[in-house]
Amino acid sequence: MSAPEELAGTPETEAELSGVDTRRRPKQQMLEVGGRRLSPATLMMGHGFDPALSEGALKPPIFLTSTFVFESAAAGKRHFEGVTGQRPGGAEGLVYSRFNGPNQEILEDRLGIWEGAEEALAFSSGMAAIATVLLALVRPGDTIVHSAPLYAATETLIGKILGRFGVQWLDFPAGATRSEIEAVLDKASATGRVPLIYLESPANPTNALVDVEAVAAARDARFADEKPLIVIDNTFLGPLWQQPLTHGADIVLYSLTKYAGGHSDLVAGGAVGSKAAIDPIRAMRNTIGTILDPHSAWMLLRSLETLELRMSRAGENAAKVCAFLRDHPKVERVGYLGFLEDGSRQADIYRRHCSGAGSTFSLYLKGGEPEAFRFLDALKIAKLAVSLGGTETLASHPAGMTHLSVAPARKAALDIGDNLVRISIGVENADDLIADFEQALAAV
Repeated sequence: MSAPEELAGTPETEAELSGVDTRRRPKQQMLEVGGRRLSPATLMMGHGFDPALSEGALKPPIFLTSTFVFESAAAGKRHFEGVTGQRPGGAEGLVYSRFNGPNQEILEDRLGIWEGAEEALAFSSGMAAIATVLLALVRPGDTIVHSAPLYAATETLIGKILGRFGVQWLDFPAGATRSEIEAVLDKASATGRVPLIYLESPANPTNALVDVEAVAAARDARFADEKPLIVIDNTFLGPLWQQPLTHGADIVLYSLTKYAGGHSDLVAGGAVGSKAAIDPIRAMRNTIGTILDPHSAWMLLRSLETLELRMSRAGENAAKVCAFLRDHPKVERVGYLGFLEDGSRQADIYRRHCSGAGSTFSLYLKGGEPEAFRFLDALKIAKLAVSLGGTETLASHPAGMTHLSVAPARKAALDIGDNLVRISIGVENADDLIADFEQALAAV
């Protein structure tokens, strides 16, 4: 028997000769034990990685390389057929670090687990994820429909950057009903092609919820053929407390900097969805190079192992802190999902869509910017910084910081007042945080 004939008998070699990389991934992913489907928290410890493929290392090494050696010329061609889109789904093996890498692919395997998604992609930031998705889906002359408010950089990207290329936008308030959403979709479709409906829920920084099910129903009723994709930024609650794919969303976006990273030491973004929805986004990422670097991907693998623990503790802390703030005489109101009025539309959306109230909320003080600034400057434990979802408690002033570029009239319409402070509760002792907020309010 010739050497090639001998080699052809093993499944591993057949895969190699066809261009499928077998060195990184386990030959069989363990998703259940004894008939029990394993939970995401368990799968975060090893899913997507086989120690035998990396010298027995318990944890994945950091693969700091710009390029990868092909098994054969035929394998290299096949990989590039996936990279260039001649064959959907991306490369079947490792090619070049602008396209893929072991750390990024292990991370993507685990990201998809939380929402039961077919595919996931990792990006260099949350805004890189958003920009790549929009560039993949939108053409000149299109109209984007989105909920409001949005993160200010997202509004800038849609309204100002894409606006340079003839892209228009129409919005509806976060809590809109199906009929209100349908009215906006009707108006948008009259202007031309509607490629996507972009949502942010809870909205930044007001914490207002969007009814994803109503959006999906309105979309399906209005569009029979080329249906706009429903894309949602799920950073505030996901993936633990909200999973929008189950409610009709097509693509879910994350600033992985926040809860997924959770330690305020990296910047990253993610997108999850069906293979059909993700494939064109992967192709765009391959072209413009917005993939996450291997070191940050490795750090995120570490963070995902404790995601459930961190988010659960922060959520418990937030409930205690908000209970204290709610009745304080210097507080006008607290925009916390745990305080939604029974029977209200927001409470109905919360009941259907969410499994927890989260740990980021909006605090409206009595007064305006001077009172908000005095409160922020007096904090001792909580840190005055933008971002959220870290192990430490953070507080910021959206009107003067993250949403400073939003026009004053639009900020007023979206309830982003000068008295608004956005707070993200961390994993410190809840009583210590309450003491800190109490002494800061005394300075107002």
